[in-house]
Amino acid sequence: MKSNMNTSRILHLNQLDKTQSLPPDAYQAKMKVLKNRIRELTFLSKAKDRPVLFVFEGWDAAGKGGAIRRLTQEIDPRLFEVHNISAPNSEEIQHHYLWRFWNRIPQKGHIGIFDRSYYGRVLVERVEGFATESEWFRAYEEISLFEEQLVSFGTIVIKFWLHIDSDEQLLRFETRKNDPLKRWKLTEEDWRNRDKWSLYEEAANQMFQKTDAPKAPWFLVPANDKYFARTMILETVVERLQEELK
Repeated sequence: MKSNMNTSRILHLNQLDKTQSLPPDAYQAKMKVLKNRIRELTFLSKAKDRPVLFVFEGWDAAGKGGAIRRLTQEIDPRLFEVHNISAPNSEEIQHHYLWRFWNRIPQKGHIGIFDRSYYGRVLVERVEGFATESEWFRAYEEISLFEEQLVSFGTIVIKFWLHIDSDEQLLRFETRKNDPLKRWKLTEEDWRNRDKWSLYEEAANQMFQKTDAPKAPWFLVPANDKYFARTMILETVVERLQEELK
């Protein structure tokens, strides 16, 4: 598997090749090397007082949680925190939508990981009508300025979208439904969201175009094959951290 920094700069979901895959033996070999390198680079970011922020977005059942677990497996647990983002609580709803994310931004030398993020403003809030058109359209500039401030502080920002097709999502939903240990992950909302696939796809593509930036780039990951997706994500992390920490 070759470096994916160039191919991952695709910023439209229809341009991704979702047939890409990786054999299990190649996956295991690559992951061992990549995890070790990420451990070294996160110690270097700590030594240089550089915060790191990872943003994970994508379809339901696309593999965000599994990718995050592999990313963090060899990182010192004192250095990172994973934030699983859901609907704002009663206190958070009284503030600007970015308020709760400012409170979770990593300090110098530490790593913050958002499993879903402030991009919900231009995704679920847009599609489901939780934000008005003027609110979600204004959010593109608000989010870009938010990330510019993080970058100016020295934060390394890396954003991923995990992309699967509708058939693969259906297969994974059915697998979860039939597995007592995974059934809890599946909700009625997940099924309903499938009916709005084209609306979410339109919102995602517009989000990439409006919020991609040289220092806060989007990396679109073909994720029908979990081995390929996880390896691509870790390779991208290694390349971005090496670039930022040299």
